[in-house]
Amino acid sequence: MHDIVIIGGGPAGLTAATYACRAGKSALVLEKSGFGGQITYSHKIENFPAALSISGTELADKMVDQAISQGAQVELEEAQNITKNEDGTFTVTTDFGQYTTKAVIIATGAKHRTLGVEGEQNLIGTGISFCAVCDGAFYAGQEVAVIGGGNSALVEATLLAETCKKVTIVQNLPYLTGEQKLIDALSARDNVEIILSTTVECFKGTEELEAVVLKGEDGTTTEIHPQGVFVAIGLAPDNKAFEDMTALNEQGYIIADETCTTDTDGIFVAGDCRTKQIRQITTASADGAVAALAACAYIDNRK
Repeated sequence: MHDIVIIGGGPAGLTAATYACRAGKSALVLEKSGFGGQITYSHKIENFPAALSISGTELADKMVDQAISQGAQVELEEAQNITKNEDGTFTVTTDFGQYTTKAVIIATGAKHRTLGVEGEQNLIGTGISFCAVCDGAFYAGQEVAVIGGGNSALVEATLLAETCKKVTIVQNLPYLTGEQKLIDALSARDNVEIILSTTVECFKGTEELEAVVLKGEDGTTTEIHPQGVFVAIGLAPDNKAFEDMTALNEQGYIIADETCTTDTDGIFVAGDCRTKQIRQITTASADGAVAALAACAYIDNRK
């Protein structure tokens, strides 16, 4: 039996494993696809403490190595459900088997929604980004495009307009859906262009972004040539498999505050998959530490 099973191998899950092991608990990290989560899409990270500049893949590798060096076990398996046993322990069922544990930390993260058009996947991290706070500085003085018209897209555009030569907002609806104050502020800027009733047909480029093909309501296509594109059409948490064990909000995020505790004793949550305002590598790692220490305290109190 493991003391703690951690579902998700991103910054939150790996930090949780490190803290759990340093507290003398055995920890198993289950990751269904690739360790590091969303950070592996960033070719350069400059806002993580003590790392002046590091790729997302390198940072992920370091986090995995650190967790393993502290004694964590890691497995590439997909957690399919959690059940609570009569003795108060939990069974986590994966696509490969089952694990019994005293506590569970869910750290499945949240994926940025993508457009699903030609060329998009190949250019993520080399022209297509999802976070202006993370990657906006790389495009200072250059032209960028923001795809989306909601609050998140308008906030991204506002940040980018401070440093970029031009920001083009592309919205598929005939109007922007974000707050009017944001719309008014962006409309007043000389370096912001808003294109409505238009969708992205495809992205051109192999190793770097060369053009964005846009399609209007009448079916005609045009090209724009920004150096970078920020897709801001929302996030999608990956918590469906655990909805029977812990409460989710309308958007599918696990309901929890800064204590990282859920409505089920023994189940904790960390990172982007929980209800929160800021979703960054540092806040995910902070959640991992909080959730791990809370899980350790829960285990100790049950003895």
